Amino acid sequence: MVVSVQALGTPSLGACARWAIVQPVCVPGAERGNFCDVYRSRSNRFRSRALKSEKVCTIAYIGNRTVKCAASTSSAVQEAARSREEEALIEALLGIQGRGRVASPKQLEAVDEAVKTLEELGGLPDPTFSPLIEGRWQLMFTTRPGTASPIQRTFVGVDAFTVFQEIALSDTTDPRVSNIVRASESIGELKVQAAASRESGKRILFSFDQAAFDFKFLPFKVPYPVPFKLLGDEAKGWLDTTYLSPSGTIRISKGNKGSTFILQKGLDLRQELLQAIATGTDVEKAIEKLISINASKNPAELSGLIGQWRLLWSSQAENANWIQKASANLNNWQIYYDDEKLENLVEFLPGVKLRAGASVLPTSKERQDVNIKGASLELGPLRLPVNITGEGYVDILYLDSKLKISRGNRGSLFVHTRES
Repeated sequence: MVVSVQALGTPSLGACARWAIVQPVCVPGAERGNFCDVYRSRSNRFRSRALKSEKVCTIAYIGNRTVKCAASTSSAVQEAARSREEEALIEALLGIQGRGRVASPKQLEAVDEAVKTLEELGGLPDPTFSPLIEGRWQLMFTTRPGTASPIQRTFVGVDAFTVFQEIALSDTTDPRVSNIVRASESIGELKVQAAASRESGKRILFSFDQAAFDFKFLPFKVPYPVPFKLLGDEAKGWLDTTYLSPSGTIRISKGNKGSTFILQKGLDLRQELLQAIATGTDVEKAIEKLISINASKNPAELSGLIGQWRLLWSSQAENANWIQKASANLNNWQIYYDDEKLENLVEFLPGVKLRAGASVLPTSKERQDVNIKGASLELGPLRLPVNITGEGYVDILYLDSKLKISRGNRGSLFVHTRES
């Protein structure tokens, strides 16, 4: 039996609105279970993938030719559905702070190139009419021109806040686009809403008309003090979607004030870890999830480590040395120069740095012996020798081109991101 299927995304991200037409589909016995889907890409070639888990879809008849999947698409299926070009965009976003507020020219160039590639390839046609545009999107990156809104300037660049955009255009008498800034699950969020309408297959028109703080510790909402009616045209705008992925997990949009926005539904495990670090919630749980799919079969291989790594997060063991504990929240780098030389660099103040040199020697697929051979304190151009020595080992638990997770011989846990 061949039917049309509408595939549903992750329910935790507002997926009840995330239906994507996928056709044709072979459903054995028209029951829940294993099936294959085939969908047409922009190049008019058909791609297929097997969806073998009962967790992927629950089949229910909505007529004699249409089936809806009432369960969620697993993150593994979402990631498998991404194209190489989409993966390149996600790779380019890793390590960027403040959703673009803190980024090197090289990082910005990589993001810009990935965005242009996806826009040239094209995603789903007429994205504003696609059900996949509906639901809750998480903002991952935005450019920040001087004309950006006060909300964008105030909240978007702070990683401790999680920023979403909700789109509801179909199956409602009150179509809306809402921007949401969440402080945390325990504190609450600010929601700014706009009445919305489709102008074309790419453009959504909107007009902000209400906003409120929803604090978890209060039984009522606190109005956001902005008189939208008095703002007139300043409260109005448009949003063009220049790319919507066939999987419904990546969206690129451009606003009327010149900003470019990159949004996602469902993060990969690396992004989940970075978000956990930014918000300070369940970091070790996110680390364990990422370690379970270790990207490198031999993570301690030095060829993959050479370069400069910035410390993002650490959990210090009780018996960690005092220098390590004191420097945990400072600017802190680890630099692998070659197959034998490692340097730890800590910046206490601008121009005040401590450098500790060490030799390294891999002793297993994950472990490196480390021998600290001395250090120097830099006070501007002045260098003072410091008698710091010691031996130990480091286990490299996870390594890819952007992230490194390691554990020291005393039990301290570290997450680094590559800078060069």
